[in-house]
Amino acid sequence: MRKVLSFSLFLMAGLVASQLLPGALGAGYGPFKAAADTLLYVCLGFIMINVGREFEIDKTRWRSYTADYFIAMATAALPWLLIVLYYVFVLLPSDLWSDPAAWKENLLLSRFAAPTSAGILFTMLAALKLKESWIYRKIQVLAIFDDLDTILLMIPLQILMIGLRWQMFAIVAIVVVLLAVGWRRQGTWDVRQDWKRILGLSVAVCALTQAIYLATKHWYGPENSIHIEVLLPAFVVGMLMRHRHIDTPAERRIATGISFLFMLLVGISMPLMTGSGAADAAAAASSVTASQPMMPWGVVALHVVAVSLLSNLGKLVPLFFYRDRKLSERLALSVGMFTRGEVGAGVIFIALGYNLGGPALVVSVLTLVLNLVLTGGFVVWVKQLALKSYTPETANGKTV
Repeated sequence: MRKVLSFSLFLMAGLVASQLLPGALGAGYGPFKAAADTLLYVCLGFIMINVGREFEIDKTRWRSYTADYFIAMATAALPWLLIVLYYVFVLLPSDLWSDPAAWKENLLLSRFAAPTSAGILFTMLAALKLKESWIYRKIQVLAIFDDLDTILLMIPLQILMIGLRWQMFAIVAIVVVLLAVGWRRQGTWDVRQDWKRILGLSVAVCALTQAIYLATKHWYGPENSIHIEVLLPAFVVGMLMRHRHIDTPAERRIATGISFLFMLLVGISMPLMTGSGAADAAAAASSVTASQPMMPWGVVALHVVAVSLLSNLGKLVPLFFYRDRKLSERLALSVGMFTRGEVGAGVIFIALGYNLGGPALVVSVLTLVLNLVLTGGFVVWVKQLALKSYTPETANGKTV
């Protein structure tokens, strides 16, 4: 629980710093921001490699995962679509409801609500002694598929932002190759997997994606460059590894520290939200979302509560499936999917790269903070529901 609250505190500290640093650093803020963004990508790569390492499925039984994947996809899609509708029809004036640019931007920004925080959830459920339960085993599959669906859908959303250019076909080709290699070679790379190696691989992945961007920018100009986000390449690198579970105090400390740093840097990456600087930025903004005027903080708080409710209502999809299990188990499975974390924060950071901002961005970040604060309550609720019908999974007729 302390770890989850720390995520919120680091994100909030970063938000505060994002409002103070431009004035404090002056001309030095540009280089600082560039260095912070680079470090943020490295941290995100580290996190996504670890998510990919958790992606372990039996390829000989791939058909048995089909229903789980579509349930996970619906669990990620419903909160996303609900929040898209809310952002467009509630946060934007009516004259923008039919604006294609407004829909494109909000489709990308609202995707932050889709992914469940697999790392936070697995750790907390294991600590509650639920590791042998049906709920833990099923949520492990759904949460990983949920993250995978978020990563894959980011590709067409980014293509939507770029438009129908030749880069679209290059990005699609790279994605297809990455997925094919990840699937065919899953779990075959026998490599050391301590934090140093994973961090080194993260640096390498980030350097490669940045090199592609800089090379195409040099040859074809900024408007025609190819920018591959680190999410999918890092995830595939994790998929390739033959998973070894290394659980030492040092490994936990480093992994947690990198996650904390990531949340802090996401907060620091936020644009100015108040004052004359924010008003000037809104007036000069090239995107629909960033050009919207800031709301009073009391109104923002109401939107944060509304968006949180919608995103968690959308996560109740598993409640309507797995009818062979008790209602309390299905509800526990759904509530477990409420947890949000690093992947959602990564989506928000990627949205910033397309100059998205305004009240919708502020509501998104604060909604993420609120869900992090509530995560402990969600997990306790899962425990209470699970214990009503808890029996360990069985193998060969014997209790595991």
